[in-house]
Amino acid sequence: MKLRTSATSPYVRKVWILARETGLAERIEPVPTNAWDPATDLPADNPLGKVPTLLTEGGEALYDSPVICDYLDSLHDGPKLIPAAGGPRWVQKRLEALADGLLDAALAVRAETTLRPADKLWPDWVERQQRAIARALDRLEDEAPGWGETFLLGQIAVVAALGYLDFRFPESDWRAGRPALAAWFARVSLRPSVAATVPA
Repeated sequence: MKLRTSATSPYVRKVWILARETGLAERIEPVPTNAWDPATDLPADNPLGKVPTLLTEGGEALYDSPVICDYLDSLHDGPKLIPAAGGPRWVQKRLEALADGLLDAALAVRAETTLRPADKLWPDWVERQQRAIARALDRLEDEAPGWGETFLLGQIAVVAALGYLDFRFPESDWRAGRPALAAWFARVSLRPSVAATVPA
């Protein structure tokens, strides 16, 4: 398998953490890809021009990160990181959606504040995204005490989201007022799969 990848994409990081947790990482060849390069051939694999994109051993292209993670979790015989059915499955998928939505808002803020000219900045849009990020973090703070040692797809997505905030918005101090989430993140950051995928 080949993974169209980027060293700083939090969605790619989510895939790599799951691949390491399931023992599949060695079966995946990373293909570093600059999705912003006008000359990239990425759209041949993914018409959306986004990473991650997984090329299966059969030559099929899969995207985006929820689909790729679901596919990878189907390939191993160990404990599944995405429960097969029932309440536990939807808890994890909802948590993944919350973390991915936090990331979507954070990426929107970064695009608006770093790529758009200052005279065309839309402050109301930035504030809306920042409120969404704060609400998501507050919900994660409420839920983190119940996770215990659970480290499934939802928690993996949360790691990717929080790590992205640290990487791109170190001044935001998302830990302030959220001691449970901060303690959980500090603890899981010691996991080999998490430590090995910190963006640089």
